[in-house]
Amino acid sequence: MSNFFKKIDGKKTGIFAAGVLFGTAGIKLLTSRDAKKVYSHGTAAVLRAKDCIMKTVTNVQENASDIYAEAKQINADREIEAEAQVVEDEAEAEEQATENEICD
Repeated sequence: MSNFFKKIDGKKTGIFAAGVLFGTAGIKLLTSRDAKKVYSHGTAAVLRAKDCIMKTVTNVQENASDIYAEAKQINADREIEAEAQVVEDEAEAEEQATENEICD
């Protein structure tokens, strides 16, 4: 019989016993009217927080889409400017080449 007790882990057994004790006490606590009131108020607070967070998330998403659209427009404008600069540089190079031919 002493070998049986040596194999039992006291820490795990204690944790199990504490869980059973708190579980039983928790069930009794849940059935009281005061506990129901506390849980109801807590749940209501969580739902209010959820609504507040969802409004914030919606605002962030709307602003993010605006920022994304503006960033795409900036990149498109830069591409147009870069293409215009290339065309201008080519025209300038052709003009210089023509002047060099005329001078020679």
